[in-house]
Parts: sequence; C-alpha cells; structure tokens
Amino acid sequence: MNSLPEDMENALTGSQISHASLRDVHSINPTQLMARIESYEGRGKKSISDVRRTFCLFVTFDLLFVTLLWIIELNVNGGIENTLEKEVVHYDFYSSYFDIFLLAVFRFKVLILAYAVCRLRHWWAIALTTAVTSAFLLAKVILSKLFSQGAFGYVLPIISFILAWIETWFLDFKVLPQEAEEENRLLIVQDASERAALIPGGLSDGQFYSPPESEAGSEEAEEKQDTEKPLLEL
Repeated sequence: MNSLPEDMENALTGSQISHASLRDVHSINPTQLMARIESYEGRGKKSISDVRRTFCLFVTFDLLFVTLLWIIELNVNGGIENTLEKEVVHYDFYSSYFDIFLLAVFRFKVLILAYAVCRLRHWWAIALTTAVTSAFLLAKVILSKLFSQGAFGYVLPIISFILAWIETWFLDFKVLPQEAEEENRLLIVQDASERAALIPGGLSDGQFYSPPESEAGSEEAEEKQDTEKPLLEL
C-alpha cells in the first residue's frame, strides 16, 4: 500500500522535470543566439586572430633581435664596413656570423608567409623552420671556430636556437589550440540556433500546465478512505 503514494509522487516529479526542460528549451532567445553567432563570425572574419597576431609579432622580434646582435658583432670586430665585407663578400662558414642572420631571415619569411599571409592551420611550416635551424646551428657549433671569437660565438647560436623553439612551442600550444576552440564554440552556437529555429515559438506556458502537488496528509487520508470502504460495505 505504501508503494502507491511513492509511485504517484515519482510520476508528479518526473512530469514537473520534463515540463521544466521544455520551458527551458522554449525560453531560448533566438536574438541572443544570433548575436553570439555574429560575434563569433566577426572573430572568424578578422584578417588574423589575436593569438596569431602575437605569434607573428614574436617572429618579427626574432628577426630584429638577431639582426641587432649581428650588427653589434660587426661593430665590435673592427667596424661595420670592414667586418661586413669580411663576413659577406668573403664568406667563410667557419668564422662568419652572416649565415645565422640569413637563418633568421629564412624563419621570418617562411613563418609570416605560412601563418600570416596563407593563414595555415598546421604545424608543418614551423616544424620545417625549427628542424632546419636546429640542424644548421648544431653543425655550425661543431664544425666552426665561433667559440674562439669571443662572446658572440656563444650568444648568437644560442639565442637563435632558443627563439626558434619558443616559436614552435607558442604555435603548437597556444595558437592552434585556441583557434580550434573558437571554431568549436562557433559550431556549438550555430547548432543551438538551428535547434531553436525548429521549435515553434507560439507555445505558451499554459500548454505545459502541471497540477499542483497535493499534501502528504491528504494523500494518506485518501488512501485510508479507499481501504475502509470495502470494510464498511461488508
């Protein structure tokens, strides 16, 4: 006998939950969804995302910083004109820093072309520049005589190596994941807007009317009356 009130209570609770969920679905405001879609589409229509712009700025900083260090090295070793002629015109792999500067130019051109102009969303370009930079600098350090030419023999290869790997880390862990997350958010909002458009908007809350809950005492009284009626008839 005790199972009857519990079943009735569970049925009433389930109906209330279903009606509440329906109200939540119908309470979706298409205007708000369209505003969100427009905001996300506006971000997507930008010439370049904020995080990608930061990456391109860092690539530019890489080139400028290596160029600055190379110019300082030219001044330190006997003047710009004389050292420039020695390192560029009479280039020597074992003693010149000019190839490290060209390596920075190579990274800048490839990365800006791939991720700023072509807006590539893959890691192959950064993998190429980092692999070429690492292999060349290792060969330069092992075979050349840079360490015998003062502090710049250590500074330029190390700085160039570190900057190349920071660019790889930044693109792989910041740029690509954040842009993928923005795309997923846009797809979710668009899907929600399509579902909201399929739901008729003319339904009112009265169509989802649920009877008020009865008190526990009244349910027990009704149950007792139901059980006492057969006894009275006997």
